[in-house]
Order: sequence, then C-alpha cells, then structure tokens
Amino acid sequence: MPETSATPRAIQRVRHETKMRLLTVTAVTDITPLMRRIRLEGDMSDFASLGHADHIKAFFFAEGVTPELPPIGPNGAEFRPGAKPEMRDYTPRYWSVEEGWIDLDFVLHGDGPASGWAASARPGSTLVIGGPRGSQVVPLAFDWYLLAGDETALPAIGRRIEEVPAGTRVVAVVEVENKAEEQAFQTRADLTLIYVHRNGEPAGTTTLVPDAIAAASLPMGDAYAYIAGEVNMARAVKAHLVDERGFNPEWVKAAGYWHRGVADAHEDH
Repeated sequence: MPETSATPRAIQRVRHETKMRLLTVTAVTDITPLMRRIRLEGDMSDFASLGHADHIKAFFFAEGVTPELPPIGPNGAEFRPGAKPEMRDYTPRYWSVEEGWIDLDFVLHGDGPASGWAASARPGSTLVIGGPRGSQVVPLAFDWYLLAGDETALPAIGRRIEEVPAGTRVVAVVEVENKAEEQAFQTRADLTLIYVHRNGEPAGTTTLVPDAIAAASLPMGDAYAYIAGEVNMARAVKAHLVDERGFNPEWVKAAGYWHRGVADAHEDH
C-alpha cells in the first residue's frame, strides 16, 4: 500500500520560495576529464536544498547578452523580449549559505549551452541560477537504497552516498565513459559501488545499467530506488525493479534527465 504522511517511509515534499541569484565563478576544478566542478559565489541567503535530487535552474544567455536577474511572476522568471536564456537543471553538490558559495558539477559533453558555458568558464564569469523550488526528502527508514544512472546523475548519486548516516546500506550502479571518469566518495555508508564503462559507445545507446542491475545480487529487505539519466535507461530500470524484482512502485523514483536526440528533455516517470 502507498505510504501516508504519518508513516516513517513517507516521501516528504517541501516547497521553497523561488529566488534568483547572480553569482560569480571563483574556482574551476576538473574532478575527472569530463566532469567539471565550478564554484560560484554571491548572495546565498535563504538557500535551501533538503533532498539529494533537488535541482536549481541555471540560465545561459546568448552571446552578447548581459546576464541579468529577472523579476519573478506567476509563471516564473520574466525575461525581457529577446533576452530569454536557455535553461538547464543542475543538482546543488555542495554549498555554504554563511560563506556565500555553491558548487555545481557539469558534464563536458561538447555541445549545448550549458556544456559550452562550463568549458569556457573562468574566475570572473557569471551565472544566474534560480531555486530550488522544492525538495523531495527520502527518509532514512528503508532497509537499503539503490542508486543508478549515468554521469548526469552522479552529482545526485554522490550527494546521497555522502549524506547518509554510518552503516546505511547503499548499492550504486553508474555508467560512465571509461575508468578515468569514475569518482570516489567520502562516505560512512555500507556502500557497494559498481561502475560500468561505455568505452566509446555513444551515451544513451547502451543497456549497461539495466544489465548490471539485472545481473546483481541485491540485498534483502525493503529498498528505495533512485534512477536518473537518459530517459529510456531510467524507464527500463524502473520496469525491471517493479515487474521482476518486486519493488514497491511508490518507492522507485525514475527521472529522465535527458533524452538522446532531444534538447533540454527532463521527464519524471
């Protein structure tokens, strides 16, 4: 039966007041050859992100357009005609409200406004962000947790691995390009971390993550699963967990972060 708000395994949804921020790049760090961490500084007052899969909106303005903070209307940010930027979602990886900074991780995949901005970002570059508008908080009341996805999900997966208390059972399956793209995490969790490598195959064309999960001997007990990345991969993993592994569908979150061949795709299933 679906959990209710009175039960310890209920997923809590928390709304936040939307706030726009114009931030300045102060540090650029390549944590792998294709994953770049960018620290932005500025006014972080009232920033809140309670869930590991929260996302902020990042706004990428056309060349020659000066980034600006728009007013917030009933339908969100209201940009001047001709000045509306491209928008993409990013997981807050680390931040400090008191010190006024936030770290965002970008995949350098070579195309698109976000990847292009991240590839050229230098100290002094600016970025407008908004949100998060809300958080989905997964309680620490499950027997274990399954995290799965491609490199676009690594900020959310890594954040969850690092934030759970000591002894929490976590199984994570992550697809990356090759061995050099594997990330290590400082965690007190009882972690099983499985990386699978495309080794030159185009992203979004493999079944590496579904195949690895299908072949895995998973722990016993009730689990919460979070799957994110390419839309078809997320759908396939959720179908396998629910139809073949007996997972409660209320405890499986599958988020399509991107869709091969479709710009700015984001779907929840």
